[in-house]
Amino acid sequence: MPHNGTPTNFLRRPEFTTDLLQIAKGVIAATGAWWLSDNVLDSQMPFLAPWTALLTVHATVYRSLSRGVQTTVASAIGVGVSFLIGSYLGVGLWTFALAMLVGLAGARLSWIRDEGVAIATTAIFVLGSGFDSQQPLLADRLLEIALGVAVGIAVNLIVLPPLRDRQAKRYIDSVNRQMGEVLIDMSKEFTSSWDTDSAEGWFERTEAMSRELDSAWQTVRFARESRRVNPRTAIHAERRNRQSSAGEAPEKESYENILLRADEGISHLRNLARTLRDASSAERDWDDEFREEWAAIVAEAGRSIADPDAEVGPIFDRLEKLSASISQDRRLSTTSWPIYGSLITSLRHIVVIVDDVASARDTRESV
Repeated sequence: MPHNGTPTNFLRRPEFTTDLLQIAKGVIAATGAWWLSDNVLDSQMPFLAPWTALLTVHATVYRSLSRGVQTTVASAIGVGVSFLIGSYLGVGLWTFALAMLVGLAGARLSWIRDEGVAIATTAIFVLGSGFDSQQPLLADRLLEIALGVAVGIAVNLIVLPPLRDRQAKRYIDSVNRQMGEVLIDMSKEFTSSWDTDSAEGWFERTEAMSRELDSAWQTVRFARESRRVNPRTAIHAERRNRQSSAGEAPEKESYENILLRADEGISHLRNLARTLRDASSAERDWDDEFREEWAAIVAEAGRSIADPDAEVGPIFDRLEKLSASISQDRRLSTTSWPIYGSLITSLRHIVVIVDDVASARDTRESV
């Protein structure tokens, strides 16, 4: 994840805030469920409710609901298995092992796989806490489990359910900035000279961008999940609708579309680096007009994609003029055309992506 090294910036990172929020939610949910179980239900096993509450507090409301249902079902099965085995076979070494076998086998069921281990852990709690005294209280145990799940879901709904948009924006912004920085470095080196090591460094930086883009995709998917069954989503949607009706806020470009364009841009940038790497290993006399103008266009494109607020000229038009000028220059050798054509074509694709990224600036956030 892109980050700044100072402690203050680290503490301001949205994922750090989210982690703290998740800790607070877990504490509130478990403590609240324990208090209700002990003081309202007067439970003899007040740890079942806080345990299930803790299992239910996930990073998104949608996941809390889906996992909460799974936890409820799995825990209910665990209670049922425990009472059946304890009632008919008694509690002993082999019957305890049997309960574990059934519980862990049941955990493999696809529809409760995420929380299926709760079958076995619930059996441990019930069989290991004095089964004879718990036998008449099957309904109470199920009620405590349901209470824990309900408290966990309620806490996740009420206590600032995360939207994760800021993390997604930071990733997108970081990838775009790195693309721009590589283009600017290419321009500086290409203006005078460059070597294979420089070109190899650019190539490796595009590989690092691809890895960061993978993390960005994961964060964007999580951001989408965090919007499902989230009361803050409705609030934000209503606010955007009011702003849109008042002409204040245009429709935002989706993160997925921006990431797809960024992925394509990285691919073309990698091709540029590969072309320059291969060209650096061969003796070649570059056309001065092409070299100067192409380097200038690359610098403009780099500044534009790294900073959408930067004032740049009509990049695409300049590239078209360069292409037309070179095509009419009969001084170029036949061996130069493949290199020049590859550089122009890759940069043309990147320039189109630069315009797309600039038009989607509302989805970006300064780091």
